[in-house]
Amino acid sequence: MPGREALPGTLKRSSKKAQDTWVKTHDSAVETYGEGRRAHQTAYASLKHSFEKVGDHWEEKGRKGPSDKQAARGAGRKPTKTAGGVDASASKQHLYDVAKQLDIKGRSSMNKNELVKAIQKANNRETAKARR
Repeated sequence: MPGREALPGTLKRSSKKAQDTWVKTHDSAVETYGEGRRAHQTAYASLKHSFEKVGDHWEEKGRKGPSDKQAARGAGRKPTKTAGGVDASASKQHLYDVAKQLDIKGRSSMNKNELVKAIQKANNRETAKARR
């Protein structure tokens, strides 16, 4: 299935650049691995190097690079827990700013890991709301 037809909802609500990044990688991965989970994982991995999930959509990051420890490890390694599209490698100030944008209560007293978890939770809520 071509990437445009398989485009996830969060990407349909994102910029054309984010969509194009996902589609191009997805279609290439389908040629290599076949349609399915691995093609989607590859497309998301590529997307997360330049974009981060904010609420129910993806926004361009200020810098390129892996978004969490799992992405930094690369393919073929035993999977670890991911940050679900949150740029866990970002500065605490950036995470605070995203939390502020998402109106997360108590953000000023949170450490970096707590901000990442709170942003993940808020993103999941916004995505679920957008699906209704």
